[in-house]
Amino acid sequence: MHRLGISWHGLLKAAAAAVVLVAGLATPSRGDRRPNIVLIMADDLGYECLGADGGTSYKTPVLDRLAAEGMRLDHCYAQPLCTPSRVQLMTGIYNVRNYVRFGVLDRKQTTFAQLLKRAGYATCVVGKWQLGKQPDSPRHFGFDQSCLWQHTRGRTRKGGLDSRYPNPSLEVNGRPVDYHGGEYGPEVVSDFACDFMERNKDKPFLVYYPMILTHCPLVPTPDSADWDARSQGSKHYKGDPKCFADMVAYMDKMVGKLIAKLERLGLRENTLILFTGDNGTDKPVVSVMSGRRVAGGKGHMTDAGTHVPLIANWPGTISKGRVCGDLVDFSDFLPTLCECAGVPAPPELNVDGRSFLPQLEGKKGNPRQWIYCWYSKTGRIKQAREFARNQRYKLYASGEFYDVANDVLENKSLSSEPLDAEASRARAMLQQAIDRYKNARPAPLRSRRPDNRPRSR
Repeated sequence: MHRLGISWHGLLKAAAAAVVLVAGLATPSRGDRRPNIVLIMADDLGYECLGADGGTSYKTPVLDRLAAEGMRLDHCYAQPLCTPSRVQLMTGIYNVRNYVRFGVLDRKQTTFAQLLKRAGYATCVVGKWQLGKQPDSPRHFGFDQSCLWQHTRGRTRKGGLDSRYPNPSLEVNGRPVDYHGGEYGPEVVSDFACDFMERNKDKPFLVYYPMILTHCPLVPTPDSADWDARSQGSKHYKGDPKCFADMVAYMDKMVGKLIAKLERLGLRENTLILFTGDNGTDKPVVSVMSGRRVAGGKGHMTDAGTHVPLIANWPGTISKGRVCGDLVDFSDFLPTLCECAGVPAPPELNVDGRSFLPQLEGKKGNPRQWIYCWYSKTGRIKQAREFARNQRYKLYASGEFYDVANDVLENKSLSSEPLDAEASRARAMLQQAIDRYKNARPAPLRSRRPDNRPRSR
């Protein structure tokens, strides 16, 4: 997948890849090491929430600066919900082909962490897991170190109190650890990530940070006036929407914490930072973007549920202040990380994604003409909805067809209306994309019961 380029960074990556793939045992020195990768994914944070993307409801100075000094990709789309997005992000494969059910990642799947680890990267995951409760799940999927919430345990502790924010209940390398000294979950996991980077500063590393913030319960942060360090968690799943602004600000602060650590370690110019969100903002949060009110649409197939921010920053490689309008979806991250690290994705994986690293480097690359989405929280085919779209038009498998650039809420289907030439071409192209995945659901997943147990023979 990786190809030689004319830039110094391109030659560096190719040389590093050769060291790993041919020599196998050599560890690059600091002078010729491959880039570090820090992938951060906020929880329940839609496109409308960042100042860099036109949001005016919240303060995100760190991310706004990261975008100003790097690149925004304006057309990034996730799945409508957390586990479906995480599975697609980590495997590079559309849900129709490998999604089992909520809270699970099929242990036969291959992740970007496994591929980078095999090539000599030190790997770490911190934040929210939700991909299997086996104590060895993170290590099985390629992570040397982990500090996670909702790994081996559920989301609540005794009394039904949420366990992720004040005095959290976490799992450190698969071992349950309960905190009782006024700690804050996002601080604990981000400290772990910073310590990992320091311990591995002399080798290439991958930090994957699927954040705990800004998911509900919407509760005070340590920077809020009504923060209670003695709290054992919220009794209410949703919480108070007025707290969302403080949670967004603290999320931004945690991103800044990792950046500051990289700078102190002298690693900033050799580190690609990617920031995105796992799906749209949750209800009942309503935000303002470019003068327009945007209601959170988590769990829905509209832009409010699937359009997420994407910021890329890599000093010296990504030019400052660039904006890219190419389509990106979550299947594209695995091939992008692999190409960045000089690690070819095995052809037998047959990933659906394509690398957007060339665009980050200022090249044309191989832009998508469409993206595809198959979504079913339970994994049941009868509950699945699917669409294909480009920057302007969106076609559902049911036949609904929308000009989403001018009808973002999808109020008026064009299915029964005369179409102009552009719309007709787009509809035909998107139908071909949907047809491409018509029979892509593997037989073992097609024949599962509602509880996802195989049918008896």
